[in-house]
Amino acid sequence: MSVERRITFIQLRKTSLEDLNSKIQWLGNSLGLFNERDKDKSCYRVFVELLKFPERAVSSDELAYRLGLSRSAVVHHLNNLIKTGLVVSEKKRYRLRESNLSALIEEIQLDAERIISDIKRIAREIDEDMIRK
Repeated sequence: MSVERRITFIQLRKTSLEDLNSKIQWLGNSLGLFNERDKDKSCYRVFVELLKFPERAVSSDELAYRLGLSRSAVVHHLNNLIKTGLVVSEKKRYRLRESNLSALIEEIQLDAERIISDIKRIAREIDEDMIRK
């Protein structure tokens, strides 16, 4: 079964990446995770909270309590993070797909390479079909 995955890359300038928060913000923005509509940075806060638990999954209720957000807001952001392939769900609990960011980005790179490979294969098939017509 194929899982729909939405991978976004945004090339950003690396300005003032002096502290941990600005580095996490840059990484998330580069992956299209955080947007301007998220005024209270709740998606960023959910992501950072998941980074704090690399070895265990947490419930949406626990995240909501820890962050002072509604459960529905947390679930909304978790679902978006799942679509990107960064977060996985296990028995109504959530964790990062990999236990550290380096491994997580490696997995995202492999996902992107598989997607590009599929797109290239279909493009070749279209080209061949067009030539035959």
